[in-house]
Amino acid sequence: MFDPVSRVRRFNRAVTSAVGALDTSFLGRGRPLGAARVLNAIGHGRSDVAEIRDYLGLDSGLMSRLLRGLEDEGLIETAAHDEDARRRVAKLTRTGRREFNAYEALSNAQAEDFLGRHSQRDMLLAAMDMVASALTRDRVVLTEMDPQDETARYCLGEYYAELGRRFRQGFDVKLSRDPDAEDMRRPRGTFLVAMSDTLPIGCVGLKGTDRGYAEIKRLWVAPAARGLRLGRRLMDAAEDTAREIGIALLRLDTNSALPEAGQLYRTTGWTEIPRFNDDPYPDLFFEKRL
Repeated sequence: MFDPVSRVRRFNRAVTSAVGALDTSFLGRGRPLGAARVLNAIGHGRSDVAEIRDYLGLDSGLMSRLLRGLEDEGLIETAAHDEDARRRVAKLTRTGRREFNAYEALSNAQAEDFLGRHSQRDMLLAAMDMVASALTRDRVVLTEMDPQDETARYCLGEYYAELGRRFRQGFDVKLSRDPDAEDMRRPRGTFLVAMSDTLPIGCVGLKGTDRGYAEIKRLWVAPAARGLRLGRRLMDAAEDTAREIGIALLRLDTNSALPEAGQLYRTTGWTEIPRFNDDPYPDLFFEKRL
């Protein structure tokens, strides 16, 4: 009765019932969840029909039926892509925009109601983030961003905060090398952010130098996404970018207060080396030839 599979199935039943997945009129707007999700995706800026289908995990036949139903209601319009007649794009009509806004208001109210049922709101959100990250593991996208982008800065802020909690002496980014990540931009480097739908759940920087090597910096994975091998995926992507821009030698530093990082590096071909910088925080140093 209390085995893991039974608990997962209990969770599935609770979620499908609570979010209205079984209702023929999702949130009371007269159409089922599938059609509402397509309308939502278009309203949030997704226009390419194939992209929407992949994002929602729908087959072509069901996607066509849902689009046709929304068109018949006068909520969307579809047309050929301006640059590729084989592709279709969809957009909301004025009526569709009003319907999208109505769904947004109802969905926000539903979310607030969910959160209001538990006295420990942050704990509930953390659990939701963990489940969502696990369920969407195969759809996490690594996106190249300017390190000053708002989303990138959010990831860096979370990374710095975690170092502050885990380092005995705390952490002050102003004492760290390249605090503004100026060299984590092409052509010298890059900054990658892992996105799980709309939530950033990880990042890594490739920092160019003038000393014959580049550095891997700011590797962070959100607590909700740990155990999904995202750290390794971010490192692989950073190494691939280094090869792409002609970097043959990588170095990185870390702290023994982050044992999981040291374990990742040791098991993915990195070699421990003597200290190569004067940063006050690291006490472990690695390099890897590509």
